[in-house]
Amino acid sequence: MPALVLASTSPRRRELLARIGVVPARIAAPDVDETPRKGELPRAYVARLAEAKALAVARAPDEVVLAGDTTVAVGRRTLEKPADEADLRRMLGLLSGRRHHVWSGVCVVGTDGRARLRVTDTIVAFKPLSAAEIDWYVESGEGMGKAGGYAIQGRAESFVRFLSGSHSNVVGLPLFETRALLTAAGVPLG
Repeated sequence: MPALVLASTSPRRRELLARIGVVPARIAAPDVDETPRKGELPRAYVARLAEAKALAVARAPDEVVLAGDTTVAVGRRTLEKPADEADLRRMLGLLSGRRHHVWSGVCVVGTDGRARLRVTDTIVAFKPLSAAEIDWYVESGEGMGKAGGYAIQGRAESFVRFLSGSHSNVVGLPLFETRALLTAAGVPLG
């Protein structure tokens, strides 16, 4: 049975994997430039980064590497992690009262060295946010370090009026697609 290497230091990804009974044998932080390319659309962006992260981690012959990348998109605009509180306020203003997409790329490099990739799209709609609600969320600190400036598994879930697709995708790892990729690679699931 192959051992799993998680190419991510995200505690959310480890928690999500645990939901399907998977505990990585080891964790490795990939060294990848995450700067979007000029004109790169969100779907292509997460696909490129997931594959780059999976291939950037050294793998023993009996290891399978799993990597993922998630981003939030409003129209053609990619919302990465906020740089500061002002950037977080800007992002929440963009998300207020409208639909957006959460894109995730998941890549598994099997023992055969082949990279297998899936991309998932979830549509999320926030209620219109008041200035007080934005202040409340920014002051919580929860949105810092999160793609799109929010964590659906926390306080921001109270802003969601509509969701179509994978909830785990919005948290940071689409479990349906991840499970299929790991099963195909021979990784034992709980």
